[in-house]
Amino acid sequence: MSLTDTQTAVSQPTWWPSWSSLKKALITTAVFAVLAVTYVWTGINPVKLYQKRENAWTYLFGRRLTQEELQNARRQAERMPLIVLTQEILQELKQDARQRGLGKDPTALYRLAQEQARKRLETMPVERREALVRKELARIVDEKRGGFFPPEMRAGPLRTYTKALLETVAMAVWGSLLAIVWALPVSFLAARNSLEVLLPGDRPIFRWARTTCQFLVRRVLDFCRGFNEFVMALVFVAVIGLGPFAGVMALAIHTFGILGKVFSEAIEAVESGQVEAVAASGAAPLQVLSFAVLPQVMPLVVSYSLLRFESNVRSATILGFCGAGGIGFLVFDKLNGYQYREVATMMLLVIVSVTIIDYWCGALRRRFI
Repeated sequence: MSLTDTQTAVSQPTWWPSWSSLKKALITTAVFAVLAVTYVWTGINPVKLYQKRENAWTYLFGRRLTQEELQNARRQAERMPLIVLTQEILQELKQDARQRGLGKDPTALYRLAQEQARKRLETMPVERREALVRKELARIVDEKRGGFFPPEMRAGPLRTYTKALLETVAMAVWGSLLAIVWALPVSFLAARNSLEVLLPGDRPIFRWARTTCQFLVRRVLDFCRGFNEFVMALVFVAVIGLGPFAGVMALAIHTFGILGKVFSEAIEAVESGQVEAVAASGAAPLQVLSFAVLPQVMPLVVSYSLLRFESNVRSATILGFCGAGGIGFLVFDKLNGYQYREVATMMLLVIVSVTIIDYWCGALRRRFI
């Protein structure tokens, strides 16, 4: 302790806090102040969440319809046979008019079809008419009741959703693969120690080149991961058009920005002794990176790549909302149609697929780590 510190300690009372303690207290106070302000700002209220628990139950499992609602649904369903017959007869009349080369007023055709439908409805078997009413009644009641559970488990929709899910996984595969192929070589240009291997020398021009290269590459990576995949998908859908290719490009660019940063930080954390040993043996810069740097970062490369692939499977599901293909497009369509049970089925398929992918990725990760 210096003489000045000794004099200061003697002059201050024993109860007076030191500057380091005061600094910690100020930082702690600032952190709690920020947390308190943001807590109020975001409206976090656990009591409100408990009070609204019945809304969550109704939203997930549906609500009980009143007797009046059931009667209205029955009356609405009883009009379905007439609507079905009118549409069938209207198509027949339109086809007949086209074959004869006659042009008829659509309104007159509809009225004629409705009159014939009423006559045919009188002769319709009771069993068929009741079957149409029951089918429509079940649809109306299901729509009014709402809820996600129980999910739709018919074979036809399951085949459709599984095919769309495979398209989503394919988007994640190619988006992740392209990102890894781009990010791995670029990460060497974003790491300080690897640039010292590629551009050795202590002259100012070499130091300037290394600093400039690292700065520019890092800013490119910041730009690529600065936009969410959904925003990039909107851009690529506008440029390329609808389909999974737009989703692949959005995932690839966003994941490239993330993996490039992670890989470069892993390269900067490698053991320098191995790099110096290989360089001292007379190896070329690319050989130093291949035999001294890459083996050290490969476990992290594999781990982070598999982690981003799992994340991209989930992200690819949402990209369908903007027309980038996959199962997300069907989810968006069914949500707009209030067909929540079919949405629940697709959600369960995504969860199952992510679980399977996680198991496979874990087994693959254990081979490298």
